[in-house]
Amino acid sequence: MFEGLDATVLARAQFAFTVAFHIVFPAFTIGLASYLAVLEGLWLWTKRDVYLRLFKYWIKIFAVAFGMGVVSGLVMSYQFGTNWSVFSDRTGPILGPLMGYEVLSAFFLEAGFLGIMLFGLNRVGKGLHFFATLMVAAGTLFSAFWILSVNSWMHTPAGYAINDVGQFVPDDWWAIVFNPSFPYRLVHMVLAAYLTTAFVVGAVAAFHLLRDRANEGARVMFSMAMWMALVVAPIQVVAGDMHGLNTLEHQPAKIAAMEGHFETQTGAPLILFGLPDMEAEETRYAVEIPRLGSLILTHSWDGEVPGLEEWAPEDRPNAAVIFWTFRIMVGLGMLMMLVGLISLVLRLRRRLHESRWFHRFVIVMGPSGFVAVLAGWVTTEMGRQPWTVQGLMRTSESVSPTGAPAVAASLAAFAVVYFLVFGAGVYYILRLMRKPPVPSEPDMPAKRPIEAAGRAAGRAAAGVRDARPIGAE
Repeated sequence: MFEGLDATVLARAQFAFTVAFHIVFPAFTIGLASYLAVLEGLWLWTKRDVYLRLFKYWIKIFAVAFGMGVVSGLVMSYQFGTNWSVFSDRTGPILGPLMGYEVLSAFFLEAGFLGIMLFGLNRVGKGLHFFATLMVAAGTLFSAFWILSVNSWMHTPAGYAINDVGQFVPDDWWAIVFNPSFPYRLVHMVLAAYLTTAFVVGAVAAFHLLRDRANEGARVMFSMAMWMALVVAPIQVVAGDMHGLNTLEHQPAKIAAMEGHFETQTGAPLILFGLPDMEAEETRYAVEIPRLGSLILTHSWDGEVPGLEEWAPEDRPNAAVIFWTFRIMVGLGMLMMLVGLISLVLRLRRRLHESRWFHRFVIVMGPSGFVAVLAGWVTTEMGRQPWTVQGLMRTSESVSPTGAPAVAASLAAFAVVYFLVFGAGVYYILRLMRKPPVPSEPDMPAKRPIEAAGRAAGRAAAGVRDARPIGAE
C-alpha cells in the first residue's frame, strides 16, 4: 500500500499540515490580545460602556482561539522527536534552550494571567485586571519573539560552533538570538498578525452593519479595524521591502525563485506573472516590467539580480511553488492597502458606516490575513529547501529513520482528527461572531455572594407575590 512513498516527503507533508493549522491561531491571537488590551484601556480611560461590551464580546472568541493554538502547538512539537530526531539531536543544544525560554517567559506569562483576564473582571480591581490583560498581550508577543528567533536561526545561522559529534553548539547567544534575519522576520510577522486581526474584526463589524447600521458596537469595531488597515498595511509594505533586501543578502537563491529568475541579470525585469519551469530553467509566458525587478530588489535600475543558474540543481528551491505563493501574499497586501485607502475616503465623506458595497468588500477580505500568512509561510519555508539549517544541514539528513507506512498512517490520523476537532472549534468561533455586539445584562458581582443571593431571593418573592390572583389577600 505504501510502496513508492518517501518517508522524508511524508514527514515534510505532516509537518506542513500541522503547522498550517497551528499558525493561523497565533496569527489571530497575537493581534486579538493586543486589541483586547486597547479596548479595556479605552474603557478605563473614556468610561464608555461600548468598549467594555466589545471586550466581553471578543474575549470569548480569544479564549477558544487561544486554546486551539496551544493544542495544535503541542502536537507539532512532538514531531521533532518522531519524524525529525536527527535534526533535533544536532540542533538541540541551540534550539532546545530557545524553545525553553519561550515556555518560561511567554507561555508561563500567558497561563499565569489568562485566568484573571477571562474570569476576573468582577473579582479583582480594574487596575489588576487591566494589568493581566496587558501581560497576556505581552506573552503572545514574547512567544512570537522566541519562536521566530528559532526559525530565523535555521534560515541565517549565526553564533554557533560544531562539536566532534556534529552537533551545533552555542558560541555566542546574542548572535544566535539576534541572527541576521530575525529582526526583519519578527516585525513582518507581528504586523501580519495585527493585519489579520484587523480584517477579521472589520469583517465581523461589516457583517453586523449590513444587518443593523445603527449598532454602536459594530460601528466602533469597524472604525477601529479600518484605522488599523490604513496605518499598518503601508508599514507592512516597507517592512516587507527591508525583509526582501535582507533575504537577498543572506538567501539569494530564495529571492531568485520568488522572482522567477533563472539567469543572473543586471537591470532585471519584474516578472508579474508566468510559469516557472524547473526542468527547462525558464519562466514561460512571463509578463514583465523592464528593470523594475532590479529597482525593487537593489534600489538601482542597473542592480544585479541573481538567477537560479548560480546554484546546482539539487540546491535550488522550488520556484514553481514559491513564485506563486509570494505573489498571493503581495497581492493580498496590496488589497489591504486599498481597503485602508477606501476607508479613509469614505470616512472623510462621512459614509464609512453607510457604504454597503464597501462592507461587503470587507467581509470578502475577512480571511485575507490568514491566506497571506499561510502563503508567506510557504514562501519562507519552501524557499529554504533543500536545507533545514541553511547551507549546513539538508532536509534529507534531518529525518528520523522511520518507515514510510508509519509516517503515512500518522499523517492520515492527523488529518481526520484535525478536521474534526479544529473544524468544530472554527464553527463555534463563527457562531460567536454571528451574534451582534449588543448591550447585555451586567454580570452579577462575585464579591458579595450573600447580598447577591438576597437580591435574587427578593426578586423571586416579588414574582410570586405578583403572580397571586387579584383579591387573594
